[in-house]
Amino acid sequence: MSDFRLRVFQAVAQHLSFTKAAQGLFITQPAVTKHIRELETQYGQRLLARRGNRVALTEAGRLLQVHAEAVAAAAQQLEDQLHALRDPDEAAGRLRLGASTTLAQYVLPGLLPAFQARYPKVQLSLLNANSEHIAEALLRGELDLGFVEGRSKSRDLHYELLLPDELVAVRRATPAGPAVQPLPLAEALACPLVLRERGSGTLEVLEFALRAFKIKLSELRVVFYFDNTEAIKAYLEASPTALGFVSRRALVRELAAGALEIVPVADLHLPRQFEAVWVQGQPLSRLAQRFLTFAQSHFVTTL
Repeated sequence: MSDFRLRVFQAVAQHLSFTKAAQGLFITQPAVTKHIRELETQYGQRLLARRGNRVALTEAGRLLQVHAEAVAAAAQQLEDQLHALRDPDEAAGRLRLGASTTLAQYVLPGLLPAFQARYPKVQLSLLNANSEHIAEALLRGELDLGFVEGRSKSRDLHYELLLPDELVAVRRATPAGPAVQPLPLAEALACPLVLRERGSGTLEVLEFALRAFKIKLSELRVVFYFDNTEAIKAYLEASPTALGFVSRRALVRELAAGALEIVPVADLHLPRQFEAVWVQGQPLSRLAQRFLTFAQSHFVTTL
């Protein structure tokens, strides 16, 4: 069993905040301070540099952070193995998932209740961040399994197809209804554009497609970058002239309600893939493999 003080230190190191660490662990801030001081006394070194309200890791703190993460991973692995020995046919333990925004908002939530009903003793958590941040969290050992979109690949990660997707141009619904003929690309890109932020798989797919036309984002009239698709849709509903690019899977309700409409754009095709991702060379844990198999089976039957 790991020392609780290491868990406290891990939380402070992750958030670089005593307050957030206390909130995450459901203990008081003075208790966090007490545990950190005890560790510093034990090791005879400062682990954290405090400058007013800001906290930074010292060299000794960074070394202890690596150790604390290894201890936590080993403790979780032991717990999972003991559960498996007790009942090989029943899955139990913690499963840390991470998903890029579109997947976390529109794809995985519909799957989670069925998985929880099938495996009620699995403690699920889901980190919602863009594809770049999910990759970084996997490499730091903060996630067991990730789901991302986009074209960039890291040599340190393994990718496996989950299901296909497509980005479409979308705008506020017009009285005339969706255009029958595709809008010329130049005309579409002359509109005020509302896009996802840097690091998102959605923006990356669009940017890659535009390169074929020798068009850079910096040349376009981008009026706003948002970090989530819901904000883009809300902006488009309030703007009669703006155009956005989002996943077709994110538009089901708005299209049915007549609030937004898809705009076909001549010569612009934006297919992409949603992929499962984990650290290269490291086998998936039993729980992560169960979830991946469950997800793949679910999407095969719903395609």
